[in-house]
Amino acid sequence: MIGGGPVGSGQLAEAHGLPAPYLIKQLQQLSRAGLLTSVPGPRGGFSLARPLSGITLLDVVEAIEGDIGLFHCTEIRYCGKIGELSPPPDGPCPVKSAMLRAEQAFHQALAAQTLADIRAELDRSPMAGRVIRSAFN
Repeated sequence: MIGGGPVGSGQLAEAHGLPAPYLIKQLQQLSRAGLLTSVPGPRGGFSLARPLSGITLLDVVEAIEGDIGLFHCTEIRYCGKIGELSPPPDGPCPVKSAMLRAEQAFHQALAAQTLADIRAELDRSPMAGRVIRSAFN
């Protein structure tokens, strides 16, 4: 990744201030999803399995978090006195409908952003490049 070759998990963990066991778990999930490749050995590490333009933020989030259903309706409109006094609802709950629309927009926004887009933003910042290079040297 940095300079084109694989980057060790320890180096990545140190650069980002993360516990190595935590980061290794995330890197393994990204590998299982086909986003990273791992190279064993002393000069091994992790590298991207696809070009930056071929990996979306949705790919990354789904690889780590799984299916990212954010809203889980518990149908509270059927509970308590309101549920007892109300006629049976017809149609979907308005809150559930609104939350599902928001979730769809979230998925679409993540799917529209690739790692190449993120890289382009970083490339516009001279400071970001210096910080990244110094963290991996």
